[in-house]
Amino acid sequence: MKKTLTLAAMLLASPALAADKMTLMLDWFVNPDHGPIIIAEENGYFAEQGLEVEVIAPADPSDPPKLVAAGKADLAVSYQPQLHLQIHEGLPLKRVGTLVATPLNCLLVLEDGPIKTIADLKGGKVGFSVAGVEEAVLGAVLKPNGLTLDDIELVNVNWSLSPSLMSGQVDAVIGAFRNFELNQMEIEGVEGKCFYIEEEGLPTYDELIYVANPETMNADAVKRFLAATEKATQYIVNHPEESWEIFSGTAKELQDELNAKAWVDTLPRFALRPAALDAGRYATFETFLYDFGLIPSVNPVADIAIDVTAE
Repeated sequence: MKKTLTLAAMLLASPALAADKMTLMLDWFVNPDHGPIIIAEENGYFAEQGLEVEVIAPADPSDPPKLVAAGKADLAVSYQPQLHLQIHEGLPLKRVGTLVATPLNCLLVLEDGPIKTIADLKGGKVGFSVAGVEEAVLGAVLKPNGLTLDDIELVNVNWSLSPSLMSGQVDAVIGAFRNFELNQMEIEGVEGKCFYIEEEGLPTYDELIYVANPETMNADAVKRFLAATEKATQYIVNHPEESWEIFSGTAKELQDELNAKAWVDTLPRFALRPAALDAGRYATFETFLYDFGLIPSVNPVADIAIDVTAE
């Protein structure tokens, strides 16, 4: 009995193991795209994995991958198309997980406007926010419809995508997210129509991914992070209404009609297996960018994306 009491006393006196701290940079302010991250935090799944995750929204959406590459953050939420370009620019980054496993991007027009088919864009204006990738995406969508980028006028509307379309500044916008801009327009009484890019000649891809610096990352911590977000995704799928209440309860600005609609539309697009890697998807998109002249060579998939659970 004495030995048992002594052992119990020792266990009580021993400090709990400190959680591994991680810094995660989001791609934008918190929104339904980040559901599994927020639910993993709120439901204690990160803590279960021995992690303390600091989630930071960037001041500039272009900063997160750069901060990870510089070793100033452990993970960043980013975009597969941009990752391919950034690696060719010399940034030490790799995809280590997937958050949203389908494209969200679409070519958005007015439902009752003059653009009934993509071919109708000939001579029209198309708004965009991000140069480079968006131009390649648009070029790929135009090609099967007998058009090239020379047949339209590109207009940089910064991040004012749906407002520029609703105001008549442009005839269409590329880079609009189908789970947000469509709902935003509907709420404002203007119906929009999406041409889904993966149905219009573009190779499909992972919209939102987690990127890390392979030279500095803690692979074991990343595995545990992905295990926590996988559990959170399962919870969201099984309990969509309860998970929305938990998610929206974290900030007053999330408690509006737009975020509620976006939550419903985003839910089926979360990666059910965030660590799983579709190598063919990354190889195909790399070749696509090369064919459009956006990258000087074709990298092997191993230089772009990894499955950390197999490392």
